[in-house]
Amino acid sequence: MKKLLAVTLLGAALTATAAQARDNDTVRIGLNVPYEPMEYKTASGELTGFDVELGNALCQQASMNCQWNEQAWDSLIPSLKSRKIDAIMSAMTINDERRKQLLFSEPYLVQPSAWFAPADSAITATSPEALKGKRIGVQRGTLQDNYVTDEYADANIKRYATADDIVIDIESGRLDLAFLDYPIGKTTMLDQEDKQFKTVGEMVSEPKKYFGDGFGIAFRQRDTTLAEKFNAALDELKENGTYDQLVIKYFGEAALEAAKP
Repeated sequence: MKKLLAVTLLGAALTATAAQARDNDTVRIGLNVPYEPMEYKTASGELTGFDVELGNALCQQASMNCQWNEQAWDSLIPSLKSRKIDAIMSAMTINDERRKQLLFSEPYLVQPSAWFAPADSAITATSPEALKGKRIGVQRGTLQDNYVTDEYADANIKRYATADDIVIDIESGRLDLAFLDYPIGKTTMLDQEDKQFKTVGEMVSEPKKYFGDGFGIAFRQRDTTLAEKFNAALDELKENGTYDQLVIKYFGEAALEAAKP
């Protein structure tokens, strides 16, 4: 009995030591590239973007050693759950469905979704009835995918690994329009020099069951201490002006109030 108790206590001590070591270890943050302006690489190969700069500032503020880990979008949550990474910071929207399996930080950015079409498109309405039979491109596994799957059952939904793949198919005439996070669609489509694209209809941020409460950093549900560190650092960056500077840099001063959760 004493031997069993000693083994149990030793196991508990080792578990506590391992947890403490993880607190002082590198925090591995998963993200999906490229999604300018949220996360992308410069011509020289340097990882940057709003998520990256804010994430680095959060880690510095909290005195944490952080390491970015690039992955496919649909592998991020499995990697987090299997402990290959410790957090996800990749424009991931906080919603009820994801809350069932993940712990989120406080929201750090609010951005709507939008419909994008060729500049010469005759599409003006975006209701399910108006888009019946239309070819809609979405990124696989995103909230935009979930929304059109449920609400646009009579449309021809085409799913892609990246937003860049969507752009290729809409340019070649294989899609009628795309449904993306607005900042991603703006960068990949609206900001092109030849002005081939436009937005159609209104920005979309409802219903909340799909579009949630803004972007958040995702953690394993038990990692409350790590989430609290990021939350505290985010509060401090908002207080000292760093957060506002990054929002203005990537989205413009006019977007500052709308971007804040």
